[in-house]
Amino acid sequence: MIDILSLTLSELSEQMVPLKQPKYRAKQIFEWLHKKKASSFEEMTDTPAQLRAALKLDFCIKSLNIQKTLVSDRQDTVKYLYGLDDGNKIETVFMSHKHGNSLCISSQVGCKMACCFCASGMAGFIRNLSPSEMLLQLYQTEKQQSPANCSSIVIMGVGEPLDNFDNVIRFLRLLESPDGHNMSLRHVSLSTCGLVERIDELRELKMGLTLSVSLHAVTDSERSAIMPINQRYNIGRLLTSCAEYYKHTGRRISFEYSLINGVNDGTEHADELVRLLSAKMSRGSFHVNLIPINVINEVKFRKSANVKAFAGILEKSGVAVTVRRTMGADINAACGQLRTTSFSD
Repeated sequence: MIDILSLTLSELSEQMVPLKQPKYRAKQIFEWLHKKKASSFEEMTDTPAQLRAALKLDFCIKSLNIQKTLVSDRQDTVKYLYGLDDGNKIETVFMSHKHGNSLCISSQVGCKMACCFCASGMAGFIRNLSPSEMLLQLYQTEKQQSPANCSSIVIMGVGEPLDNFDNVIRFLRLLESPDGHNMSLRHVSLSTCGLVERIDELRELKMGLTLSVSLHAVTDSERSAIMPINQRYNIGRLLTSCAEYYKHTGRRISFEYSLINGVNDGTEHADELVRLLSAKMSRGSFHVNLIPINVINEVKFRKSANVKAFAGILEKSGVAVTVRRTMGADINAACGQLRTTSFSD
């Protein structure tokens, strides 16, 4: 059956032709799916009963089922374990901020990238998520959080978004559709470990989103040890691609840097990070987001005690730097802690 929630409005209009329906019916259905968040055709009460019956024969509306919910002690973070139609599971995190609410969504079931400080790929890769399954993380969570809405989305959950490139791009097109959810992509951040060819493809689309690049090291040997993708695309090649991305889009790059005690958090690392970025990137084209690493059971990495000193070196050198506020660590909902299996770890 056709996954109707993954269809664009123009594609849905084409589907109305064999059903001998006027094209305005497509817009009605599209709005039911993406604005009113209908989970069944029966809810579409301003469409003819005959059309609803016909839609049920050829189309399906996918669903997410809440398996578990965890709320942080501070009540500002909620982690959902969602069950997919095929029995797989994904994790989604709702975060409440003073300036609005954000949602961290997954793009794959599992992950191929095998970054050694991240729990998301430790059970292996299973499959890509469809555009509808990414949208449903937003729609289902907003239903649960009503009347609160999500003002921004970060594609930083389980999976590497650029490894699911076509589905992620379709998801973004649906998300920004004025006839649908109508979210500006300036409120979307996409996180990547550095799939360079895909960054280059994304650059040409000029979609307006924020690109967040997981750097986490300042030499190729150190980065390859914790991020296998660096053996394919080294730091120099990655930064060249990032510089071109900014040049073509005007969108500032966010470099994510997880500080790991005794691994990448020394004064020499901070100095080299300044030199490395200044050599490749123009002033104002990037900022650095420092992340105190979040503990996962399988790896003995520990939080750095040098976060403030590291940030100070960058600031004195004129590098724009922020330190990410840790949210949801008590429920394993912080950066690097998401999984696809259960909430028991």
